[in-house]
Amino acid sequence: MLSNAEIGIDLGTANILVYSKNKGIIMNEPSVVAIDVNTKKVLAVGHDAKNMIGKTPGNIVAVRPLKDGVIADFDVTTDMLKHIMGTIGKKLGFSLRKPSVVVCTPSGATSVERRAIHDAVKNSGAKNVHLIEEPVAAAIGADLPVGEPVANVIVDIGGGTTEVAIISYGGVVSCNTIRVAGDKMDEDIIQYIRKSYNLLIGERTAEQIKMEIGYAPIEHTSIEMDIRGRDLVTGLPKTISLTSTEVQVAIQESLLSVLEAIRATLENCPPELSGDIVDRGVILSGGGALLNGLQEWLSKEIVVPVHIAPNPLESVAIGTGKSLAVIHKLQKATR
Repeated sequence: MLSNAEIGIDLGTANILVYSKNKGIIMNEPSVVAIDVNTKKVLAVGHDAKNMIGKTPGNIVAVRPLKDGVIADFDVTTDMLKHIMGTIGKKLGFSLRKPSVVVCTPSGATSVERRAIHDAVKNSGAKNVHLIEEPVAAAIGADLPVGEPVANVIVDIGGGTTEVAIISYGGVVSCNTIRVAGDKMDEDIIQYIRKSYNLLIGERTAEQIKMEIGYAPIEHTSIEMDIRGRDLVTGLPKTISLTSTEVQVAIQESLLSVLEAIRATLENCPPELSGDIVDRGVILSGGGALLNGLQEWLSKEIVVPVHIAPNPLESVAIGTGKSLAVIHKLQKATR
């Protein structure tokens, strides 16, 4: 019997991933909770709740308790974490009595926000809670030599925030967090279609559009996709076809903000480390890294090699899990 289970949790705006030492990623669910408004009872968590977004009756709401990478609704987050701890216990085959948990926080989070994350995890039944900065976790998960004095540049494009950080010796040398990421791109697509076609679409449709025909500003052969939504003029359902070049225009501004953040971070980099960056390049992680053509576009714009982490969606969670072994080193660096 394991006396003390150790798990790493990536509390993302869009997805929550849990990593355990012996099993790897044991859970990957959207961070959405469906709640009954009257009784405040949690009805569904994860995929089931995500399918309810925008389709629920009046007494049920599907909410995302995390906004921009930090906790927006404390009680719901705690309930969600309790639910997740229960699910993990079932998956691992034994109950997690008092696990040690490592959770990542956005590098731009204030002490109050960090405290909220710490307390939420503690309340859901964890014994020890360690906080680790998200870019550091992403770098560990992408197998970068974090502990050595070489520059590792990581760009983590998540759901709520994009974090750009230069990591050396287990700590963050310079970092930038902007609240422009996957969700903002979805929002851009919704607004664009609303303006151009007088058509209203939901968040989930927008996300599908982004995944299927979203492109970074590069040359590509245009592809089409049919989209259904509500016509704002007649109020009736309507189908239009959208091309990938239009989506490109819609999300261009958000991508430029991301580029700006990368540039700003590289400008604040000590000159010694700049030399390393030219050799080693920049690593992309997070779900936003999967956007078509993003890698080419960025390497063209910042003129250093850009690589995508082995599995960008999971790198932060894997890093939080792996950091259990090196947390003592990291804690010394952060203290």
